[in-house]
Amino acid sequence: MNRLNSRPLVLAAAALALVSLACQTVTQSAEVAVPTTAVLALPTAEGQVEPPADQPADQPEPAEAGVLFFDDFSDPDSGWDRTDYDGSTTDYLDGQYQILVTDTSADFWANPGLDFGDVHVETLATKAGGPDDNDFGVICRYQDLDNFYYFVISSDGYAGIIKLIDGENIGLGSEELEPTDAILQGDSTNLIEAECVGSTLRLYVNGELVAEAEDTAFSQGDVGLIAGTYDIPGTDIRFDDFLVTEP
Repeated sequence: MNRLNSRPLVLAAAALALVSLACQTVTQSAEVAVPTTAVLALPTAEGQVEPPADQPADQPEPAEAGVLFFDDFSDPDSGWDRTDYDGSTTDYLDGQYQILVTDTSADFWANPGLDFGDVHVETLATKAGGPDDNDFGVICRYQDLDNFYYFVISSDGYAGIIKLIDGENIGLGSEELEPTDAILQGDSTNLIEAECVGSTLRLYVNGELVAEAEDTAFSQGDVGLIAGTYDIPGTDIRFDDFLVTEP
């Protein structure tokens, strides 16, 4: 069903102060090591990741100019939040980054503590457990616990761009998360991409544009990952190959 993502972000209040270290936002140094490999592969229709054409699976192409930040989560000290709150966690796990949400109607998120203006953000995301009625994706222009943009999909095929401003969720481009065939549903891996360029915000899933909006509330800030639940707890999302580039 179509859903308005209007539930309260439970962790945007006092609870998140305990759950997330994201309050550090831009205080951490933005100096990062640019990897020698930063090309993400598109998932196939079966939800498996395949390398780009003419590229061996074990030899990705060199990163192009314009890479601002990359993390394959192989180093648990790379700077992301590592939290546990009543069984819900944001932490490194087996070379990926896990967000596990055991509450209902709640979103958990994590940030590396950086500061960017216009960016292209992408990651591979796989549902490892929990209901298909979930949401997960990426963040840009993170200001604080109550103010940022997030770009989400669900494992049952919905997508949208949302602005959290003063603790209130506002759908951008559409008031509801809209269905799209671009999403590989269920336990599949999806490539999620967000563009934050000037006032233009775009969400791509597996290379296909699925949502677009204009907004001027935030012009820069941190990036991040987010995942959440609706009526059923247990959302478990594994993220990999988080990449931030110049648009």
